[in-house]
Parts: sequence; C-alpha cells; structure tokens
Amino acid sequence: MTAAYVALEGGHVIEGRGRAPGTARGELVFTTAYTGYEESLTDPSYEEQVLTFSYPLIGNYGVREERFEDDRVHPRAVLSRELTEDVADWLESEGVPAMDHLDTREVVTDIRDEGAMKCGIAVGEDVSEEDALAELEACKEMSEHTEIGAQVSVDEPEVHGAGNDGATVTLIDCGAKGSIVSSLVERDAEVHVLPYDAGVEDVAAVDPDVLFISNGPGDPVNFEPTIELVEEYVGEAPIAGICLGQQIVAEALGGSTEKMAFGHRGVNQPVLDLDSGRVVMTTQNHGYAVAEPGEHLEVTQINVNDDTPEGLDGIEHDILTRQYHPEANPGPEDTLDFFDDVLAMAGDRSQRAVPADD
Repeated sequence: MTAAYVALEGGHVIEGRGRAPGTARGELVFTTAYTGYEESLTDPSYEEQVLTFSYPLIGNYGVREERFEDDRVHPRAVLSRELTEDVADWLESEGVPAMDHLDTREVVTDIRDEGAMKCGIAVGEDVSEEDALAELEACKEMSEHTEIGAQVSVDEPEVHGAGNDGATVTLIDCGAKGSIVSSLVERDAEVHVLPYDAGVEDVAAVDPDVLFISNGPGDPVNFEPTIELVEEYVGEAPIAGICLGQQIVAEALGGSTEKMAFGHRGVNQPVLDLDSGRVVMTTQNHGYAVAEPGEHLEVTQINVNDDTPEGLDGIEHDILTRQYHPEANPGPEDTLDFFDDVLAMAGDRSQRAVPADD
C-alpha cells in the first residue's frame, strides 16, 4: 500500500492510503456535498486549499468532463474515506496528491472544533511523516496568498455568447465557475470575461449593461484592483456579484469582511429571504463573509444556521449580490432566478455615463 500522511496544524499526523502521489500544502477545509465532486474539484474557489469530502464514497458515477467548472483541478490535495479508481486516476493525471482510508469524520470534527487550518500532505512509496510535516511548516495562511487572483483569472479577455441580443455583461474573473457564464449566455447575454485586475478603461471599452463580479478563492481584501473597479463604477452601471463577488462589493462600498471559522461548503445551506420569508436551499463554497454591509447596502437574505449575510441589495444604486451560488452545479436550482433579476437591472443604458479613467 502506498504511504500517505496528512500533518495538521498543531502537529497531529494522520496516516492513510495513497491514491495519487505527490506532496502539497494548503488550508484544510471540508464539503458536505454528497454529489457534484467533479464540479467541486474544478471550482477555482478551492485554490490553495486541501479538500476533504465528508461523504464517504467519492466517484460513484465516474468522471465526466462536461461537468467540469474549469479546465483543471484546483484543490492542492484531496482527502476521502474512499476514492474510486476513476477519481484517483483523474487526480493523478492532474498531479494532485490524494489519499483515502482515513477517518474523515475525525478530520471534519477537527476542522469544526479548531477551524480551517494549515496542513501538509505527502503521498508516495518512500514518503514519511516528516515529509508531511515539512509541507505543513512551509504552508501559508490563506490571507497571505496576495496574488491568488492571478492564479485563477483569465490572462486575456474572452467573449461568450457573441452576437446575443440580450444584455452586455462584463464579468470580472476572480476565479469564475464556468456555469456562471453559461447561466448568463443561456439568458441571451453577451458575456465579456475580463481579468480580475481589469481597469476602468478595459470595462469602458466593453460598455456593459451590467458589471458582474465573480466568485473566487482567498481573502477579498487581496483583490484590490477589483475593489477599486467597483468603487469607480458604483452608480454608473448596475453591479452584481456572487460569493467572493459579494464580499468585494461590500468592501468597495464601505463595508467589511471577516474570515469564518470553517466556512460554508456544501449543497444544503438554508437561506432565508427577509422580505418574503421564503427559505431556499443553496450551494456554497466560501471561507470569508460580509461582517458589516456598510451604509450603502442592505442585507436582504441571511443564512438560517448562523445569520451571516447571504444577499445584499443597493440602497441608492442598482446592486444585487449573493453569497451562495445561484447557478448551482452542483446543488439545488432554487435560486436560478437571480440571473433573471441581474439582467433585469440592465434597464435604459442611455441615462448612464461611463466613469472617466483617472
């Protein structure tokens, strides 16, 4: 049996069975999702993290590329009670270390008790506990990954749904899931995907009906160019955001964000709409949340479990954000109408000016 070790912050080392060789380090997190492992593993929001699946068997229905959210696996390593050969082979082909035959209930309990933590992993024929501990020693806090946006964003602009007759959307790619783009294109939008550090002049060249800030990994305060872009466009065009996008919008409008103990990751997070009283089930993947929305944003939805903000609306301007993933993939489709609401904000463009480039 191939050796495998994961060293947790504090020095505790867990042994398991190696399924894909290599060494890695990252923030140890867990997801409670029992389906959608292909989408989870290709979600850019897991960049610089080590993903633990709480569901005991991962790989029940194989690996299908059409379900991928990006063109590569993003977690630095993967832990599971049991991985099928299909998933193990896929991870090995991606160069992502993986191990199973460990008590993931214990790992999840540790994370819930101690919070998301740094870890190191070593998998291979000749690895030892010391190799995993060395990876742990070199691991950085998530907030220290100041260039994480560059790791997950497009390098050059892309256009999806070219020639569509609906709204023109500029999507700022902070680590966007592919299904966000497809959800907009399916609604006849022309989507211009720009890098996370795009400037006012880049957005002005598109002249969008809606500025959309995507999901992504890490600490929102490390996305300074995106925060500055939102600051410039407030009141000039409708603004929407998902997950990290909500946090970035809050930071730009005078609010604040905070790191959560272990975050929300799964497909069964209940969200309450404060106006209608309706509760919907949502897909989520985030370790940061809005602490204070500021005076320009109103909290319209909250998480039933911990009251964290799940939806923000602009008080003075057309702004609509959600902390969860309305596009699902994986997860329930209770909130797909968010995209209809965003595109409805496009309105009459003739009354809007484009901010000048300072």
